[in-house]
Amino acid sequence: MLRRALLAASASGTLRRIITTAPVTRDVVGRFVAGDTVTDALAAAQQLLDAGLLVSLDYLGEDTEDLQHASDVTDEYVSLLRSLSGAGLSDGGAAEVSVKPTAVGLDLPDHGEKTARENIARICAAARDAGTTVTLDMEEHTRVEPTLRILRQLQPEFPDLGCVIQSYLRRSAEDCSALAVAGSRVRLCKGAYSAPAQVAFGSRADVDRCYARCLRLLLAGPGYPMIATHDPRLIKIAGLRAIAAGRSPDSFEYQMLYGIRPAEQLRLARAGSRVRVYLPYGSDWYGYLVRRLAERPANLTFFLRSLASRG
Repeated sequence: MLRRALLAASASGTLRRIITTAPVTRDVVGRFVAGDTVTDALAAAQQLLDAGLLVSLDYLGEDTEDLQHASDVTDEYVSLLRSLSGAGLSDGGAAEVSVKPTAVGLDLPDHGEKTARENIARICAAARDAGTTVTLDMEEHTRVEPTLRILRQLQPEFPDLGCVIQSYLRRSAEDCSALAVAGSRVRLCKGAYSAPAQVAFGSRADVDRCYARCLRLLLAGPGYPMIATHDPRLIKIAGLRAIAAGRSPDSFEYQMLYGIRPAEQLRLARAGSRVRVYLPYGSDWYGYLVRRLAERPANLTFFLRSLASRG
């Protein structure tokens, strides 16, 4: 019930205006979002890299409805990648970028998928020049198939282009089986979107079971799994299955969100694991933040405590 309410809130324009204009909220958002500008993002990325962590930067925004805005978002990513390279932060993929296809045009009424594919290709070319990689974020269930099509179409030119699979969807184990191939990069997360029962699991236990199935498929394959979870039980399962599969520590990585369980991020990294922090920046943070709260009750508790302490 709480998760459904939060997901509904993420689409509410009225709640967006109330929450985003409250000064105390904006202060707390700084715990979860690097800032509004590339300069803010670079500073936060540098701090994380200095601590022995890896980074995936996300320029916040989605559901672009204007061709020029899709182009502007693409330009932002190209500029970000040049800045990362200039600062020496992207070498060897230490800092990469994550891109939402809807942010670069997927939902445009005329040739949206073509526009998104062309814009993502521009970003991938900039990433290649910077010595790093791109991961396609996954959005609502209706965007899964076009996102995977874009992935397949671009991988011949950009074989290190990664994607996200969300275990709340019933199709995800089948998708992981198809994607568990040499050279693939797959980020596995639980997902934080609303979907009808015929395409999505309704209970948290079923989502977790699907996550474990997908995890087993990815770790058993020759690709590069990116295990995105804050769940201690799933982190433990991943570590045990990686050992059972004969995985070396550099053949997969854990991923966590900026501001969530930072001590655990450092613990895993100091134990020899590769740990990447998903680092969002930009002013359009509302939808991102509310979905993160919907993913896990502990996130909401942490956020409310932060608000109370600021108040």
